[in-house]
Amino acid sequence: MAKAVKTNVLRHLDAKKIPYETREYPVDDDNFDGKLIAAKVDLPADMIYKTLVLTGDRQSHLVCVIPVEKELDMKAVARASGNKSVALLPQKDLLPLTGYLRGGCSPIGMKKLFPTYIHADAQRLERISVSAGVRGCQVILTPADLIAQTRAQLAELCR
Repeated sequence: MAKAVKTNVLRHLDAKKIPYETREYPVDDDNFDGKLIAAKVDLPADMIYKTLVLTGDRQSHLVCVIPVEKELDMKAVARASGNKSVALLPQKDLLPLTGYLRGGCSPIGMKKLFPTYIHADAQRLERISVSAGVRGCQVILTPADLIAQTRAQLAELCR
């Protein structure tokens, strides 16, 4: 699909000369279900990852990137990140902190580079899809490129 929407994520990838593909889809402001997005962009659900921002008792903020079909294991995230406990960032704080809205949060191109953890299953994929920084657009790239651009660590993050 043509790159109709130019987001900070895509500008960042262009500047670094990182190959990617985008898939746009109609947005339902009440439903950000990953399985629905997978169907809309015609990709297998296990290839689509969501971005969650958390707070920790030792790290003020951290980012987790996990498969849309899985659930975050807070104890596993705490272990992986060196925190005793972690909690999801309140939704009202997402935009001011990251520059992204719920349903359009990308691990690439946040206002600040936060410690980032990607669920270990990502390394088995040829390509991974994450939000392109706006609702209604996914960016597809290699897991290695995503890891490099976010300086992420791979970890078991899900139940």
